[in-house]
Amino acid sequence: MIDLDYLKYLEEFLTDNRKERFENVLTNRTNHFTIAVEDVFQFHNTSAVMRSCEVFGIQEINIVEQRFGKNIDKEIAMGAQKWVDINKFENISNCIETLKSKGYQIIATTPHNDSCLLHEFDVTKKSALFFGTEKEGLSEEVMSQADGYLKIPMVGFTESLNISVSAAIIIQDITTRLRQSNVNWQLTEEELLEKRLLWAKNTIKDIKRIEKRYYSQ
Repeated sequence: MIDLDYLKYLEEFLTDNRKERFENVLTNRTNHFTIAVEDVFQFHNTSAVMRSCEVFGIQEINIVEQRFGKNIDKEIAMGAQKWVDINKFENISNCIETLKSKGYQIIATTPHNDSCLLHEFDVTKKSALFFGTEKEGLSEEVMSQADGYLKIPMVGFTESLNISVSAAIIIQDITTRLRQSNVNWQLTEEELLEKRLLWAKNTIKDIKRIEKRYYSQ
């Protein structure tokens, strides 16, 4: 449960414009979709995917680091890491198991399959969309455990797009159609309060000193 008194206390340090901005952004946030990135070697691509999640309103991104350790490229992410939830996994099995336990269907994005075309994808189903490495695509484990497959229609000679480009196209399309649907896609009241608290803490300078003052009262 969120400490509402603590939230109120922290929000006293925010301007009215900042609080209003938080509320407006949160009305467009969703956990109906989540994104998973598997072993992407070039970490600037992971950061770019994270930026697309933030821009188009997907609250959570899941990063699997089974083969390549990586850090967020802050210049590429452009601060997105402050506003989205980042879940890190050491292996793909744990990631898939966790997402399925949350009620997500596993969707593998791949051009090498009889995949569902993007415009035909059913946005009403709670889905975790997986994106793979630049050269190899998704692992066999993801492909074998996927509940469905998704691809972007392409009419040129080139077989695939860069992962960050693919993710941006797909995320923009499915979130736009989701908001036009009758699905109850927005964050719950508890989730909204959690984000308000986290975002306030991420915004306030010297938050540790302010927290100490609050709890000492």
